[in-house]
Amino acid sequence: MATTVFNQAQLELLDMMQWVKSPEALAELKQVISDFFAKKGQEDLDAMWERGEMTEEKLKSFETLHERTPYRR
Repeated sequence: MATTVFNQAQLELLDMMQWVKSPEALAELKQVISDFFAKKGQEDLDAMWERGEMTEEKLKSFETLHERTPYRR
């Protein structure tokens, strides 16, 4: 069986879990983490617009984008 190795961020989060005492606290923590990554994603997208890597045309092309992971049978 393979051993799971946690990185420093995972270890920090795991250590903080001792303070999560209720389902409500867990839900709040999940929302905070979700908000953090949403903000980072928006910052990256804004930077792409500023560098000219994202355009209205590219954004429109995502409306019809249909990618799937090929699965082997």
